[in-house]
Amino acid sequence: MHRLFVLTCSALAIISPAMADPMPGIKGVNHIGITVPDLAEAEAFFTDVLGCQKATAFGPFRDDAGSFMQDVLDVDPRAVIEQITLMRCGFGSNIELFKYTAPDQKTVAPRNSDIGGHHIAFYVEDINAAAAYLKEKGIRSLMGPIPVSEGPAAGQSILYFFAPWGLQMEAISFPQGMAYEKDGGPVLWSNIAPAN
Repeated sequence: MHRLFVLTCSALAIISPAMADPMPGIKGVNHIGITVPDLAEAEAFFTDVLGCQKATAFGPFRDDAGSFMQDVLDVDPRAVIEQITLMRCGFGSNIELFKYTAPDQKTVAPRNSDIGGHHIAFYVEDINAAAAYLKEKGIRSLMGPIPVSEGPAAGQSILYFFAPWGLQMEAISFPQGMAYEKDGGPVLWSNIAPAN
């Protein structure tokens, strides 16, 4: 089973030799938006467990008569964003937490294998220390940490865990880089030495 996972990671890390023209002016990922069932619970998890910082909060947004919400966000015209909270997590992208209400809102989160399934991965310096910390905090985690020793993703160790409302997350570490980086692939910010 472990070998199958390693081979799968290797297959997913295929590097294309030719790079397409980027969207004009693109600099990187600014934020990842996540709709949560309870904003206070989500803010507490991101600050108290993960150590993120609340950057700002704003809202509500609604259009009680027109189609603004549908036209801008492709949601039900009567959907309401009660609040948006931006969480700053280390050196990565912001996490944008949404608290929505909508007439057609679904409350079942997709699994990783479902279309639209997703997870957020946080880079950690010591995956074993992160795993022990999550266990101490009573956070549900899956099997791991799992070291990857073969293929383009060799050098990483991973551990999947969950927020209290079921959002899947991952702790990942590759202090010596990953194999694909050593073969000329783009180096992630987490593995770039600071400038003197």
